[in-house]
Parts: sequence; C-alpha cells; structure tokens
Amino acid sequence: MTLADDRAAVATAPAGVPHPRLSLNQATIKYATLDEALAVAAAAGIQSIGLWREPVQAVGLTEAVERVTASGLRVSSLCRGGFFTTSDPVARREALDDNRRALDEAAALGAPALVLVAGGLPEGSRDIVGARARVADALEALAPYALETGVTLAIEPLHPMYAADRAVVSTLGQALDIALHFDERAVGVVVDAFHVWWDPEVMQQIARAAGRIASYQVCDWITPLASDALLSRGMMGDGHIDFGPLTEAVTAAGYTGDVEVEIFNQHIWDSPFDEVVGQTVRRFAATVPL
Repeated sequence: MTLADDRAAVATAPAGVPHPRLSLNQATIKYATLDEALAVAAAAGIQSIGLWREPVQAVGLTEAVERVTASGLRVSSLCRGGFFTTSDPVARREALDDNRRALDEAAALGAPALVLVAGGLPEGSRDIVGARARVADALEALAPYALETGVTLAIEPLHPMYAADRAVVSTLGQALDIALHFDERAVGVVVDAFHVWWDPEVMQQIARAAGRIASYQVCDWITPLASDALLSRGMMGDGHIDFGPLTEAVTAAGYTGDVEVEIFNQHIWDSPFDEVVGQTVRRFAATVPL
C-alpha cells in the first residue's frame, strides 16, 4: 500500500474499544470546559484524561475533584508547572509558590505527575546556561515537597525552536542531566514524541530514562509549520513521526503508564469535540503499538 493508502486506511478505521492506556490530554480539545472534556472522553470509552490547571481552576479544585471522581476517569497528569528561569528574586519566589500549589492540585486530583515547562530566557538575557542552572535550583527547592505530595515533577524537554521563549531544556538528555540528581519519585521526565523525535540520541536517552519516565505523550509533526509554531502538532498519522520505535523504546525502559494524546492545532480545536475524540481513538489504535 502507498503512504496515501495507509493514511486513508487509518482515517477510516473503525473506532472499536479505546486502548486502556490511551489518555486524552485536555489540550487536544482546548475549548472544552472541564465538564465537556470529562463527558466526551467517558462517552468514547476512554479511561484517562490529562488535565490543565486553568479549566480546573475555573470551577475550583474541590468541585473539580468531585467532577473527576464522578466521571470515573483517572487523571494521567496535570499541566502545567515550571517557568523557573527568572533571575528576579520576587518572581522566583512566586514561581516556586505557584508550583507548590500545582503539586497540591495534582495530588488532590490523583495525578501522578505535574508536567513542567522549564521557561525561556528572561527578557534581555542571552545566558541560556545560567537559565538552565536556575531550573535545576528550582527543582532542588521543590523536590522535598513533591515527595510529600506523592506527585512527580516531570520535566518536559521542548523542541529547540522553543528555547528562547518557552523552555531552555531542549533535549531528553538535558532533562535527564537535571532529573538524575534527585529521587526518581520526586523528579522525572516527559517523553513527548513531538519534541524528541528528531533527536539522533533519543533512543539512547530513553533507555537512560528507565525508571524516570513520568509521562509519554504523542502527536505528529506536520509540515509546513504553522505561522505559530506552537500549533504545528497534528493527529498521529498526518505527519512525519514513526511512533513504533519510540513507543517500543519507552516500553523497554519500563514505562507502563497512560499515553497521552496532546495536540495543539487550530483546525482540530475548531472541530466538534466528539469528532476529535473519535479520530483520536482510531489514530491511536493505528499508530501507537502498545
């Protein structure tokens, strides 16, 4: 079969029963309220959801916990914490306090991991080495509290195109260089296919991450890139990533948790939630070999 035939087969495959480890990251249906996200995931037979702090905060943590419990879904992760790179002492204290609150939220929701985006270069700075050092310092301050809450601080390396404005931690190797200084229960890493697929060392680094993988996320790298590169994520099978070797490597490294589909894409966001979720179930079954 040609590539076009393969893609057509994926697109028209029956949904069937969702894989029990499939988790719908709430970002994939960005405009859904917490109630809508829980309802559409549960209706599709998905058993797990990755939550974002803003929709949780919109209803209040206590109410959010009750609604998640009532839905029957488990929470695979909470997004997001981090943004540790400021050199301003006041802003740094505020960032640490906010991350402690995020750990509390994750613990209340039953999320095993708080996903961290490190933060980009402070305004006017070109000192990327110093910025990465401040990420490590922040984790040293937060790790004891993470152990108290039972939630893992999960460093997510972002593709280097985001190094200036979002995350100075760009590779899985860099994330591990930080995480390995801490108890694995306190600090782990996220393997996000979109951000790591290009890295020639990714397989070695996934093996090195054994026992440290706190979350595995999938979506595709589509071209041409959107004018806002943040929105260049696509549905699995629509882009360039081979999820087979990545998934096999993550499995070999001992990861048995939920696998989140996290997509930032304006067309997908503008589509009906149930259609997006149905396609997510089909594409996951066709492309992610668990």
